Amino acid sequence: MTGAHGGGVGPLLLVPAVVFWGYLAAALRQRDPGRAGWSHWRTASFGAGTALLAVALLLPAHDLVGHVWQHLLVGMLTPLGLVLGAPGTLALRTVRPRIGRAALRLLRRPALTVSTHPVTGLLLTTGGLYLLHLTPLYRATLTHPGLHPLLLLHFLVSGYVFTWAIAGPDPGPHRPGVPVRLVVLGLSVAAHATLAQLMYAGLVDAAVPAVQLRTAATLMYYVGDLAEILLALALLVTWRPAPRRDRSASAGPDRHRMDVVRA
Repeated sequence: MTGAHGGGVGPLLLVPAVVFWGYLAAALRQRDPGRAGWSHWRTASFGAGTALLAVALLLPAHDLVGHVWQHLLVGMLTPLGLVLGAPGTLALRTVRPRIGRAALRLLRRPALTVSTHPVTGLLLTTGGLYLLHLTPLYRATLTHPGLHPLLLLHFLVSGYVFTWAIAGPDPGPHRPGVPVRLVVLGLSVAAHATLAQLMYAGLVDAAVPAVQLRTAATLMYYVGDLAEILLALALLVTWRPAPRRDRSASAGPDRHRMDVVRA
């Protein structure tokens, strides 16, 4: 994945670049006559997310400190930038109405509701971290380079799901209320802090010098807290009261899509 893992980063850097240019092209289309336009702030947020992902891909991950930096960037800060860019809403404005209605119906499927619940995101993110550091899995990623890209993909996907479930501005008809999301976010903060303390005490499965353990644990504790605080602020900023369930409830996906398009 990086130089430390025996692979070049050049081709992988194309991924955030292509994703951002695709987003930017869709955002610029919103300036066409008859369209509502698109927020420059959201574009900047999405661009920041892809830039952080590129930085993470450039970082050497041959030691625990580099690995923790990649986790923080790929699994926490990158998803925050991407989610606040509201790519789902932009896509709904870009595609044909028939495709948008189908996508909104998909969001209402019970299986997708469960898989995008904040608790599910919490289990994927923090549960994956505990599994990684309390089992031989982390050491396996050092000796088997093919596992490292899969690990980063897990960081990105699980981090995106968790961030979207907590504070995503994109359509989420089945999101629980703000109090539930704040409780789940609090549990995430506690879980990250506990893992950082276990790492600082040398109780994780990583055969590295003590100074490296303490440095990695300090990064996870303080930078992880900063990322969680930013996510909590994003939740408060993007929160909107639940709409009335009068005519909008009977209007179905078409009415909901119109609300998204005007957002």
